[in-house]
Amino acid sequence: MMDFLYLVPVALTLGAAGLGAFFWSLRSKQYEDLDGAAERILFDDDIPLTATTAERDSRPEKAREPSGGYIQ
Repeated sequence: MMDFLYLVPVALTLGAAGLGAFFWSLRSKQYEDLDGAAERILFDDDIPLTATTAERDSRPEKAREPSGGYIQ
């Protein structure tokens, strides 16, 4: 029974902190651009978008992983 005297206030405090963090993220517009992060992953920063295929093929070969990706 004595455990509840500690556990209930701890649970309420953690719940209030989580709710406060959620409302803070809403006020600071963290959820405004949900598609932007999903689309940014599609662009490769190593190769400029204006480079032609011939320009990309003329670059020195890098060591490749067995999966076909580049080792950095």
